Amino acid sequence: MSDSKETVRLAAEAYLILRERILRGELPIGKVISRRKVATELGVSLLPVSEALQRLEFEGLLESRPRAGTRVKIPTEDDVRGHYVVREALEMQAARLFATVATTQERSELQRLAARVDTLSSQPDGDRFLYLTLHERLHRRIAEGAHCKPLCDAIEKNQVLASTWLCTPRPAASDETPRRHQDLVEALVNGSPDAAAEAMRQHINNALNNTLQRLESYFQMHETNAKSFSRSVKTSPH
Repeated sequence: MSDSKETVRLAAEAYLILRERILRGELPIGKVISRRKVATELGVSLLPVSEALQRLEFEGLLESRPRAGTRVKIPTEDDVRGHYVVREALEMQAARLFATVATTQERSELQRLAARVDTLSSQPDGDRFLYLTLHERLHRRIAEGAHCKPLCDAIEKNQVLASTWLCTPRPAASDETPRRHQDLVEALVNGSPDAAAEAMRQHINNALNNTLQRLESYFQMHETNAKSFSRSVKTSPH
């Protein structure tokens, strides 16, 4: 029993370490990951590393194929568009509910957080991981302000995958504005539920367009490697 608990603990630690490296861009899209190398580096056996990689694959951050190995997932354009269809539906509903039921304190906190996110976004050489962390927190706070836990949980899971895509270089030209998160939050804090939902729809649509620009070269990479490395279908490790 103690060995089982220790394996679970080590797998959780390996998961957090690898997840952070992916979100930081230290393990970029398409990077092949060696179970043996990770196990040696972390000083653990192969079992907890395998469990950590399986969990990351279930969450959509990794992909693997028997005898071909495991790598950070290379998305297709359909993957990205499908992801944003789900994200739009979830976050428009969260925005509508936030505008209806969020407390004064939740609204004030969201405004302060939006200002921090926009400030970090405008710094090309800023801490990218901090930006991604605060950006994810911003959208989570909107969901929490909607006071619907299932919706909050769904949005949190949806956010993780998109964060890996934001690690790629920003396109030379985009329609991102310096106050885009503050403008969004202004509509959620002071607008009607319908106005809040529409502001979120536009925000998500702009994010989709920018993500497609960021990942264009990876779509080509996926096509090039499609015959030598295909995605396997995984079931939940839990």
